Amino acid sequence: MKHNISVSRVEGQTSRQAHVDLPDGTYERELGREGFFGPASMMYHRRPPTGWVNCEGPLRPRAFDLTKLEQRTGTPWGATSVLTNAHTKMRFWRTEGAMPRLARNGDGDELLFVHRGQGRLFCDYGHLAIGEGDYVVLPRGTMWRTEFDGAADLLLIEATNDMYKLPEKGVAGRHAIFDPAILDTPKIDDAFRAQQTDDSWQVEIRRRGQVSTVTYPYNPLDAVGWQGDLSPVRLNWRDIRPLMSHRAHLPPSAHTTWLASRFVVCTFVPRPFETDPGALKVPFFHNNDDFDEVLFYHQGNFFSRDNIEAGMVTFHPCGFTHGPHPKALRHMLEQSKPMTDEVAVMLDTRDALDVAPLPAGVENPDYVNSWRTEPAAQAAE
Repeated sequence: MKHNISVSRVEGQTSRQAHVDLPDGTYERELGREGFFGPASMMYHRRPPTGWVNCEGPLRPRAFDLTKLEQRTGTPWGATSVLTNAHTKMRFWRTEGAMPRLARNGDGDELLFVHRGQGRLFCDYGHLAIGEGDYVVLPRGTMWRTEFDGAADLLLIEATNDMYKLPEKGVAGRHAIFDPAILDTPKIDDAFRAQQTDDSWQVEIRRRGQVSTVTYPYNPLDAVGWQGDLSPVRLNWRDIRPLMSHRAHLPPSAHTTWLASRFVVCTFVPRPFETDPGALKVPFFHNNDDFDEVLFYHQGNFFSRDNIEAGMVTFHPCGFTHGPHPKALRHMLEQSKPMTDEVAVMLDTRDALDVAPLPAGVENPDYVNSWRTEPAAQAAE
């Protein structure tokens, strides 16, 4: 525990507090460590910090339209890899109907986010109804399968060699953001018992990235009961009650939903805009100095981004300044409506992510240039 009071130094023309009452004609950029939890300084610039006119080399913001992935597969092991490192794998799974085989991940916990579709999930622990907007955490080693009513799209985020936990909520208290009591667990109900047949079933087990198949002469999801504190859980984004401040824009870390050792998963849900006249009402410009940042856009109007639609992913790598697009920046201090209406899933990783090979047309190679019009737009106003 820190016992000293750290006093910030001030140089030149600044705001008294971060993210509010910026000096006239300036743009704020946060240089921070440890994903908004560590030491930080605010820079005040005469021009938007994203006003580059050219970018060369491998480091750049990137955007992907996952709705252009055409392949549908009955197994999560056929899902398309999007971004990976040694500690996590983000995949997009387009599927339909019922899985023909069970799955078991021996490499780590699996987080499912249902982007589209509704149906049922059966696992060692029982049965869960699942649908649009649901998170499902599947502990490592859990056998499971899904039955969807038609087509479904899911975002999969693996905690490789790791496990998901709930974040510490500090002075806000353990019931902040969502009460753990809202987490649903599978039930051994009539639907679960009805699928316990003597038909032959196969289990596809992935370990160290390789899949092995085990065959049973019956359905191995045949539990009659269970007790303990390890199980899958379900949470819908509609049950998240976001932390809010009407006087200052809160950092993304305030919206952390799931925590692993080397990354966090946050959820942005509708919330009121800040109402203090001097408060920023868009995300502030900042550097990625310790984390790669990824956003999956689920639904709504993504107020800080231009030409971004549901089912797309943006990737802002460590070392690159980013912030609101020019159209959003025009509403930096005043919004035309009282609330945001976006829903998005954010993955922040301490370790650099690699972009997996993707089909032609999925990536928008011009995304890095989407900030370039800001100086001209400001001059026109």
